[in-house]
This record gives sequence, structure tokens and C-alpha cells, in this order.
Amino acid sequence: MKTFLTSLLLLAALSTGAQTINIDSQRRAQTIEGWGVSLCWWAHMCGAWEEQRINEIIDWLVSPNGLNYNIFRYNIGGGDDPENRHCEQHHMAKGKGLRAEMPGFKTSPEAHYCWEADSAQIRIMQKIRERRPDAIFEAFSNSAPWWMTVSGCVGGNANANSDNLRNDCHNEFAQYLVDVCRHFKDYYNIEFRTLEPFNEPLSDYWPQNGSQEGCHFDVATQKAVIEVLHSKLQQSGLQTVIAASDETCLEHSLRAFRGYGEALQMIGQWNAHTYDGTDEERRALRQLTQTQGIRLWQSESGSGGNGIDGNLRMAQRLFDDMNIMQPAAWLDWQYFEERSDQWCLTTGCFATQQYNKVKNYFVRQQVTRFIKQGYTIITTDDKSTLAALSPDESTIVIVALNNTTTAKTIDYRLPRGYKAKEQYATTPSLNLHPEQPQQHRRHLSLHLPSQSIKTVVAEAYGN
Repeated sequence: MKTFLTSLLLLAALSTGAQTINIDSQRRAQTIEGWGVSLCWWAHMCGAWEEQRINEIIDWLVSPNGLNYNIFRYNIGGGDDPENRHCEQHHMAKGKGLRAEMPGFKTSPEAHYCWEADSAQIRIMQKIRERRPDAIFEAFSNSAPWWMTVSGCVGGNANANSDNLRNDCHNEFAQYLVDVCRHFKDYYNIEFRTLEPFNEPLSDYWPQNGSQEGCHFDVATQKAVIEVLHSKLQQSGLQTVIAASDETCLEHSLRAFRGYGEALQMIGQWNAHTYDGTDEERRALRQLTQTQGIRLWQSESGSGGNGIDGNLRMAQRLFDDMNIMQPAAWLDWQYFEERSDQWCLTTGCFATQQYNKVKNYFVRQQVTRFIKQGYTIITTDDKSTLAALSPDESTIVIVALNNTTTAKTIDYRLPRGYKAKEQYATTPSLNLHPEQPQQHRRHLSLHLPSQSIKTVVAEAYGN
């Protein structure tokens, strides 16, 4: 009787004109190598917490039943002048807060390396590796150490549109980055797969006394630094390759990529931030990287907003990136923030070591827990759908979102031989709540209330 009633409900939904989307397992795009987040700056703060608290927030982050993240970007700090001769003391507190005051591993040109300088962030990275032996680590720099800069300040140049790395310090900067990577390999047995010397380098918002470490690099300067860094990495014995250029928006990313010329041959991975970008720019970057045979990551993104509406708008950006730009990995900017439920997945207080998940955690989990490493994205003609196929083709995952003020029902037409087994929903009042899938033959009827995201896991018969 229950099966008969379910069939009647599904037929009724179809007769009312529900949107129909075909899931074609042959429409395959990129294979996902992972999901992740930057360690900057939350790890610099949380790494000083009590052991039990650190263990729990890391479990939330990396567990297959949590966010299932396996890619992490370690920030190699430049470090400001300890005597503040060219910048205001604690100038970053005016913007991103004291958390953004990252220590460098050298305090002056003459100083020896102090490898204990960044113990908190390193502690988090070690905890991650313990729990995720398959973790992929990337190292990146926001600024060179203060004495290598034009302004003497790691916030940026007095003219934010001008390069802040001194022309005579390209070699010294590259050596600093390689020395750090070499130390991590020798001392921690952590070899960074990629090394990114820039962060949003074409931007004009890295001023002296700025709110965080930042450094403008014109495209020509980027190429010059890459040439020096590439040579040093080849001589180092490390397997680490260069990633570039982590521009803030896709317009800048395309400008840099098109301007690199022969320098692209020294690049092992192209990183792009999607804080701003059109679908046309997403397609263009996908085509350029595919033509050059360069792996593409969406290496940083985040957004403001209010409540679940802002969280779902961020999820829509993730869908657009994965369906159109087709990166092999997608990374958040921040895991933990204070006084926020938008630019983070967990929130609390660094000083009191209080922490909790926010709605954004569960919205992201609807994607990353179920579309696992090694799954291949299946393209559809619907912007509000993200689908993927497991490596052995035994599982299809469908994630759908509705960020409108009205409910809707979608009729998904599954490939032959697949049966929906699990379904989960996150809404303003629910967090990853299990539901009973509604399927009749090949038709899966998915009802989406206003402001909701749902995940369906379908398995091949016999699994």
C-alpha cells in the first residue's frame, strides 16, 4: 500500500508540471580531487587551544561524516618589522584583526630562521595530517618579509597599485619560500604539492599599513618571480611545483593567464578566486587551462549576506564554479570566524575557545560529504543542480538548492538501474535532516521548500 501511495504522489507531482531534469551519467566533466580551506588565519589562533577542542574542530573539518575536507593551504607568513619602523604598530587590527598578524620565519636579513615562529598553524596542519593521511597541502604567501618590500611594510606599497617586492629581492624571496618548504619536508615530512608565491596580486587594495599581509605584483613581475622560483625548486630536490596566480576575480585571472606566455610552462596548477566572475569568464578560464593542460583549482571564495539566504547564495556560486569553470578542487576561505555566520563554517571566540557550527556548515556538508574525492561531475542543464558519479559508477549523488521564496518540485530522471537510497535536507529549521526519497521507476521527485538544499544518494541495483 505504501508503494502504491508513493507512486500516486509522484504521478500527481509530474502532472502538476514539475521541472524535469535528466541525469545522464555519460555527460561527464572533471574528476574531483577534493574540497578544502585555507589555514590562514583561523589555524594561527585555534592552534593555541586545548588539545580536546582542537581535536573536535579538526574532526568536524576532515571526517568523512563531517565536511570531508582533504585540501589545505598553509600560509607562509612574511612578518612585519618587529620595530615598526615603516608601519603603525598593530595596523592589521583596524581591518582583519590581530589574527592577521602572521609571524615570519626570519625577523631581519641577518637573522637565523626561527622555525618555532608559527607553531600554532603548524600544529593544526599536523593534526589534519594525522586524521587525513590523504591530505593535500599547498603553501602560499601573502607578502614577502618586511625587509624585502619597497615600503618596509608587509601590508603593501604606499601606492597600492605598485609592486611591493623590491626588484633586487626576487632571488631572496624565492629562496625564503623554498627554504620553508624544504624545512617542512625535512622536519615534519610534509611536502607541499604546490607553492603559490602570490595572493590576489593584481588587486589595488594592498596598502602600506593595510589590514593584512598583501603585495601587488604586475603580470611582468609575476613572470620574473616565477622564473626564479621555478629554477630554485628544480634545484631543491622537492617535488613541489608552482601554483599561480590566485587573483581575486576571474577578470584578473584571465588577464594574468593570457599575459604569462612561456611562463605557463613553469606552472603546475592554476589557482583562481571567484569572489567575482561571470559564467562567460568561468567558461573562458576552463577552456584556457584545458588547452594548456594545467590543473585548475578554485582556491578561495567566500561571501557576506544574512542567514541561510547568504549561505545558499554561496552554495550557488559553488555550483556555478563546479558546473561551468570545472575546477578539480573547490576551497573555502575561512573555516572559523568570530561574530559571523557567513564567511565561515564554524564560529565562536578565539580567546575563550568557544566554538559551534553555523548553518553554513550544514549547507556545505550537503555537497562535500556526499560528492567524495574521486567522483566525477555530471553536467546538467540546470544551474541549481550539482550531480556526480562515483569512480566505480555504483553511486550517483544529486544536490539541489532553492533560494527563492516559493517551494518547487523537481522531477529527476535517473539513468536506468539506479535507485535513490538516501536523502538529506537543510532548511532554516533543519540541518542535514534525513528524509525518505520519493522515486517511481526512473523518476525521482524532489520537493524543495523555499530556502533549502537537498542531497539524494542513488545506488545501482545490487549495491
